[in-house]
Amino acid sequence: MTPPLAVDIDGTMSRPDRSIDPRALDALSAWDAPVVIATGKALPYPVALAQYAGVEEIVIAENGGIAVAEDALQVHGDRAAADAVTEEYRARGHDLGWGEPDLANMWRETEVAVSRESPLEPLVEIAQAHGLEVLDSEFAYHVKATDVSKGAALEALAAHYEVDPATFVAVGDSANDVSLFEVVGRSFAVGNAVDVARDAADEVMDGTYADGFLQALNEVISAGG
Repeated sequence: MTPPLAVDIDGTMSRPDRSIDPRALDALSAWDAPVVIATGKALPYPVALAQYAGVEEIVIAENGGIAVAEDALQVHGDRAAADAVTEEYRARGHDLGWGEPDLANMWRETEVAVSRESPLEPLVEIAQAHGLEVLDSEFAYHVKATDVSKGAALEALAAHYEVDPATFVAVGDSANDVSLFEVVGRSFAVGNAVDVARDAADEVMDGTYADGFLQALNEVISAGG
């Protein structure tokens, strides 16, 4: 029996240049079980990807800050708290690093993303003073609530559907995927994954990026689910 799947986007279903490998979309479409697309990106991105892949729009966005299940919108974070951090960060003379328009944050509802070209140390200091944390997704520094994660959001989605999150398999590459790996039954890191994700995964693929993602799916199918 094919298990439900939770999968990251950038670095997992993409090529090294962050463009989506079309083979990954075909693999999602062919997966004979529910698919949860779990990303650090804002909500429109995974929703659009689900539509283009032809799968149901069950998604986790903003590192778990927001999720969609059927017609239910689950919000787990607080954008106002993150905005307070970035306001103080700007007051110290730092910039979020995206220019105008700020497409990285335009649609975010529960966190703020800061370019990895911007100074990290003062951002962490200010976030901690506000009771928040900074997560490095390899794409950006994310200012977010400490209790928000992809794993916690998957547990909430699983509860909505009355299924055990341990029935899922997960594939990812980044620190924000570690919490997913901790709640699912089987986890895979693609070959380009950062060390913390590699250490947390049950298995690390030889293939990188979308090649590693497809390799992980083949292993699940070969094992009979």
